[in-house]
Amino acid sequence: MKLAIGTKNPAKVHAVMDTLIREPLEFISIDAPSGVSAQPFSEEETLEGAINRAKFALSEAGSNIAVGLEGGVCETPNGIMLCNWGALTDHFGGVWIASGAKIPLPSNVERKLKEGYELGVIMSELMQDPHIRHKEGAVGVFTSGMLTRKEMFSHIVRLLYGQYQFDRPSYSH
Repeated sequence: MKLAIGTKNPAKVHAVMDTLIREPLEFISIDAPSGVSAQPFSEEETLEGAINRAKFALSEAGSNIAVGLEGGVCETPNGIMLCNWGALTDHFGGVWIASGAKIPLPSNVERKLKEGYELGVIMSELMQDPHIRHKEGAVGVFTSGMLTRKEMFSHIVRLLYGQYQFDRPSYSH
Protein backbone atom coordinates (compact mmCIF):
# COMPACT_ATOMS: atom_id res chain seq x y z
CA MET A 1 0.00 0.00 0.00
CA LYS A 2 1.27 3.44 -0.90
CA LEU A 3 1.24 6.31 1.64
CA ALA A 4 1.93 9.88 0.50
CA ILE A 5 3.32 12.39 2.98
CA GLY A 6 2.27 15.97 2.22
CA THR A 7 5.59 17.65 2.96
CA LYS A 8 9.33 17.59 2.33
CA ASN A 9 10.08 18.83 5.89
CA PRO A 10 12.43 16.19 7.39
CA ALA A 11 10.90 16.38 10.89
CA LYS A 12 7.43 15.64 9.51
CA VAL A 13 8.57 13.04 6.95
CA HIS A 14 10.53 11.12 9.59
CA ALA A 15 7.63 11.38 12.03
CA VAL A 16 5.49 9.45 9.55
CA MET A 17 8.13 7.02 8.29
CA ASP A 18 9.66 6.18 11.67
CA THR A 19 6.25 5.75 13.31
CA LEU A 20 4.90 3.45 10.60
CA ILE A 21 8.16 1.65 9.72
CA ARG A 22 6.72 -1.78 10.59
CA GLU A 23 3.65 -1.33 8.43
CA PRO A 24 3.66 -2.73 4.87
CA LEU A 25 3.77 0.72 3.30
CA GLU A 26 5.63 2.41 0.47
CA PHE A 27 6.28 6.05 1.41
CA ILE A 28 6.28 8.99 -1.01
CA SER A 29 7.06 12.54 0.10
CA ILE A 30 5.23 15.27 -1.85
CA ASP A 31 5.78 19.02 -1.55
CA ALA A 32 2.15 19.86 -0.75
CA PRO A 33 0.85 23.40 -0.23
CA SER A 34 -1.09 24.03 2.97
CA GLY A 35 -3.45 26.52 1.34
CA VAL A 36 -3.42 28.58 4.54
CA SER A 37 -1.27 31.48 5.71
CA ALA A 38 2.45 30.95 6.29
CA GLN A 39 1.72 31.26 10.01
CA PRO A 40 -1.57 29.57 10.87
CA PHE A 41 -3.02 31.50 13.81
CA SER A 42 -5.86 29.27 15.01
CA GLU A 43 -6.73 25.63 15.56
CA GLU A 44 -9.13 25.79 12.61
CA GLU A 45 -6.58 27.24 10.19
CA THR A 46 -3.91 24.76 11.30
CA LEU A 47 -6.31 21.83 10.83
CA GLU A 48 -7.34 23.16 7.42
CA GLY A 49 -3.66 23.23 6.40
CA ALA A 50 -3.19 19.60 7.46
CA ILE A 51 -6.27 18.46 5.54
CA ASN A 52 -5.22 20.41 2.44
CA ARG A 53 -1.74 18.87 2.52
CA ALA A 54 -3.14 15.34 2.86
CA LYS A 55 -5.67 15.77 0.05
CA PHE A 56 -3.08 17.31 -2.29
CA ALA A 57 -0.54 14.55 -1.57
CA LEU A 58 -3.16 11.84 -2.13
CA SER A 59 -4.13 13.35 -5.47
CA GLU A 60 -0.59 14.01 -6.70
CA ALA A 61 0.89 10.66 -5.67
CA GLY A 62 -2.05 8.49 -6.64
CA SER A 63 -1.57 6.75 -3.31
CA ASN A 64 -3.98 4.68 -1.21
CA ILE A 65 -3.67 7.00 1.78
CA ALA A 66 -1.94 10.29 2.60
CA VAL A 67 -0.93 12.20 5.70
CA GLY A 68 -0.80 15.98 6.09
CA LEU A 69 0.78 17.60 9.14
CA GLU A 70 0.59 21.28 10.06
CA GLY A 71 2.03 23.31 12.91
CA GLY A 72 0.54 26.59 14.01
CA VAL A 73 -0.30 28.76 16.98
CA CYS A 74 -3.60 29.58 18.65
CA GLU A 75 -4.77 32.26 21.02
CA THR A 76 -6.18 31.01 24.33
CA PRO A 77 -7.10 32.61 27.67
CA ASN A 78 -3.63 31.45 28.79
CA GLY A 79 -1.78 33.18 25.96
CA ILE A 80 -0.63 32.08 22.53
CA MET A 81 0.12 28.37 22.37
CA LEU A 82 1.74 26.02 19.90
CA CYS A 83 -0.78 23.79 18.18
CA ASN A 84 -0.27 20.92 15.77
CA TRP A 85 -2.76 19.06 13.62
CA GLY A 86 -2.70 16.09 11.30
CA ALA A 87 -5.05 14.57 8.75
CA LEU A 88 -5.09 11.19 7.04
CA THR A 89 -7.10 10.78 3.85
CA ASP A 90 -7.80 7.73 1.72
CA HIS A 91 -8.76 7.21 -1.90
CA PHE A 92 -12.36 6.49 -0.85
CA GLY A 93 -12.79 10.03 0.52
CA GLY A 94 -12.28 9.24 4.20
CA VAL A 95 -10.66 11.90 6.39
CA TRP A 96 -9.33 11.28 9.90
CA ILE A 97 -7.99 14.11 12.08
CA ALA A 98 -5.95 14.40 15.28
CA SER A 99 -4.16 17.12 17.19
CA GLY A 100 -1.14 17.24 19.46
CA ALA A 101 -0.37 18.71 22.84
CA LYS A 102 -0.27 22.46 23.34
CA ILE A 103 2.21 24.55 25.31
CA PRO A 104 2.23 28.30 25.92
CA LEU A 105 4.86 30.34 24.15
CA PRO A 106 7.15 32.75 26.03
CA SER A 107 6.02 36.39 26.09
CA ASN A 108 8.87 37.57 23.83
CA VAL A 109 7.81 35.05 21.16
CA GLU A 110 4.13 35.89 21.65
CA ARG A 111 4.90 39.58 21.15
CA LYS A 112 6.73 38.93 17.86
CA LEU A 113 3.87 36.73 16.61
CA LYS A 114 1.40 39.54 17.31
CA GLU A 115 3.68 41.86 15.31
CA GLY A 116 3.20 39.54 12.33
CA TYR A 117 6.38 37.46 12.38
CA GLU A 118 6.24 33.77 11.50
CA LEU A 119 7.18 31.38 14.33
CA GLY A 120 9.83 29.68 12.17
CA VAL A 121 11.56 33.03 11.58
CA ILE A 122 11.35 33.94 15.27
CA MET A 123 12.82 30.58 16.29
CA SER A 124 15.59 30.78 13.69
CA GLU A 125 16.65 34.17 15.06
CA LEU A 126 16.25 33.13 18.70
CA MET A 127 18.30 29.95 18.30
CA GLN A 128 20.60 31.33 15.57
CA ASP A 129 19.75 28.29 13.47
CA PRO A 130 17.93 28.75 10.15
CA HIS A 131 16.95 25.06 10.11
CA ILE A 132 15.37 24.79 13.57
CA ARG A 133 11.91 24.00 12.11
CA HIS A 134 13.39 20.97 10.33
CA LYS A 135 14.90 19.69 13.57
CA GLU A 136 13.61 19.98 17.14
CA GLY A 137 11.33 22.94 16.41
CA ALA A 138 9.85 25.34 18.93
CA VAL A 139 8.42 22.50 21.02
CA GLY A 140 11.90 21.00 21.37
CA VAL A 141 13.40 24.32 22.41
CA PHE A 142 10.67 25.22 24.91
CA THR A 143 10.62 21.73 26.49
CA SER A 144 14.43 21.61 26.80
CA GLY A 145 14.51 18.72 24.35
CA MET A 146 12.02 16.59 26.30
CA LEU A 147 9.75 16.53 23.23
CA THR A 148 10.92 17.26 19.67
CA ARG A 149 8.86 18.37 16.70
CA LYS A 150 9.26 14.91 15.18
CA GLU A 151 7.99 13.28 18.38
CA MET A 152 5.04 15.67 18.55
CA PHE A 153 4.03 14.79 14.99
CA SER A 154 4.76 11.09 15.58
CA HIS A 155 2.13 11.11 18.33
CA ILE A 156 -0.36 12.62 15.88
CA VAL A 157 0.54 10.03 13.21
CA ARG A 158 -0.15 7.23 15.72
CA LEU A 159 -3.57 8.73 16.46
CA LEU A 160 -4.36 9.09 12.76
CA TYR A 161 -3.24 5.65 11.65
CA GLY A 162 -4.89 4.00 14.65
CA GLN A 163 -8.22 5.60 13.77
CA TYR A 164 -7.77 4.59 10.15
CA GLN A 165 -7.06 0.97 11.14
CA PHE A 166 -10.08 0.92 13.43
CA ASP A 167 -12.43 2.30 10.77
CA ARG A 168 -10.96 0.55 7.74
CA PRO A 169 -9.39 -2.71 8.96
CA SER A 170 -9.45 -4.38 5.54
CA TYR A 171 -7.33 -1.55 4.05
CA SER A 172 -4.62 -1.53 6.70
CA HIS A 173 -3.41 -5.13 6.48
